[in-house]
Amino acid sequence: MSNSTVATTVFGVFMAATVALGLLAVRGRGGGQGGLAEWSVGGRSLGAVFIWVLMAGESYTSFSYLGAAGWGYNYGAPVLYVVAYMSCGYAVGYLVGPMLHGYARRHGLVGITDMIAHRYGRPWAGALIAVLATACLLPYIQLQITGMGVVVSTISYGAVSLNWAYFIAFAVTTAFVVVSGLRGSAWVSVLKDVLVIGTLGFLAVYVPMHYFDGYGDFLDRLVTQKREWLTLPGHGGGDSSLGTPWFVTTSLLNALTVVIFPTTVAGYLGARDGDALRRNAIWLPAYNLLLFVPMLLGMAALFVVPGLTGAGSNLALFRLVVDSLPAWAVGLIGVAAALSSIVPMAVFMLVIGTMWGRSVLSHVPRWRERQKLASQAVVVVAGTVALIMTYTVPNTLVRLSLISYEGMAQLVPMLLLGLVWRRFTLTAALSGLVAGGGLVCWLVFSDRDPVFGVNAGIVALAVNLVVALVVAYAGVGARGDERPDGEVLAVSPAPGAPAR
Repeated sequence: MSNSTVATTVFGVFMAATVALGLLAVRGRGGGQGGLAEWSVGGRSLGAVFIWVLMAGESYTSFSYLGAAGWGYNYGAPVLYVVAYMSCGYAVGYLVGPMLHGYARRHGLVGITDMIAHRYGRPWAGALIAVLATACLLPYIQLQITGMGVVVSTISYGAVSLNWAYFIAFAVTTAFVVVSGLRGSAWVSVLKDVLVIGTLGFLAVYVPMHYFDGYGDFLDRLVTQKREWLTLPGHGGGDSSLGTPWFVTTSLLNALTVVIFPTTVAGYLGARDGDALRRNAIWLPAYNLLLFVPMLLGMAALFVVPGLTGAGSNLALFRLVVDSLPAWAVGLIGVAAALSSIVPMAVFMLVIGTMWGRSVLSHVPRWRERQKLASQAVVVVAGTVALIMTYTVPNTLVRLSLISYEGMAQLVPMLLLGLVWRRFTLTAALSGLVAGGGLVCWLVFSDRDPVFGVNAGIVALAVNLVVALVVAYAGVGARGDERPDGEVLAVSPAPGAPAR
């Protein structure tokens, strides 16, 4: 058989297994007929192992195979911000995760929009945040579709076109997430992790041995011939936009944002208890070791396939793979990369569906008692919109993705500060959100990011926080809320202590 036939067959078999595994996840749990909590947060019953593979799977996306290798190829050291912010984010999550889990469990909530609506006593606030969060999350679905399409087309030696690969990404993900929800994503994450760990472990040894005389020769050449790739701001000479201030501020901003990212919170709320999340936060940094492999191999590609430019640099790792390995191995590595798109894409789609089913469509009388069905319908719609825009106007969502993470960062005060400080009003939270959100949009779309080398998102977050605190201390929008602190806050004061 030809190389394309072998690689495509391996890929097809594993995609069928992925759908089957996702559907089997609901066996013995009512055939997927459980309520919204069972579908969206796994019935709040996932243990430490499932939470670990789920959250590792959500964080290890197609960027890890394509973008990390591409950044390593183009810039070098700046790509390490991914390892920095994820590791710091896990440390923050050690505290934040159990807090959000306990608050949601106590009040029967299933996502950040639910929490915001409950905290501030305004259902419309949850609906507003659902719309804003969807605008930030939808680009990630499109990017995962695009990433999987590039992977599948490459590992099939061009036999599968990009358009068909895009559709496969959408169809496989939708097939199991609509039925099995978060639990199905966790099961598929197990398969993904086995393949990712196995294939990257193999490549970490194979590439230096095959193309060089081992790590000694490779690292010696890297130090002597590509020295600027090993220091900030990386390859690019005097360009300070990826220098130390950018690295530090981007790592800090992303570490704060990742803990309130709707997909991360879905993992928190799916846990059996807070202890599972604490153990998870301790174990997750070990998964970051895998990120060094595509980063390092991206720099190895500098010597093997020099001259890659633009989007072509994202294929640096796969150029090494396709040019030297047998077709079945290429197919297997392609499956691992494809699953690294499917798992996070499934969680993104599920979270968008849950936000709309719970916080938006629940206000429509005919959908109020059918929130799970409404959420499942939104999953299909969100995936379809992202797929259509991938075909028609791909650059639109890619453009939006520039502000998606920095935009989500503006929700940090509204959610985290609001859950621990009674005086933080909805007016204060929205004032800060408008100020920070407007500023980050202006800075990004006017090409002023970074601002004097500093991440624009953290500048906007600082403005957001200052405005919110001024409004809160001024008492603007303050109103009587007769609910006790235990109903409003995630952390209640000790008995007899004054209300905050």
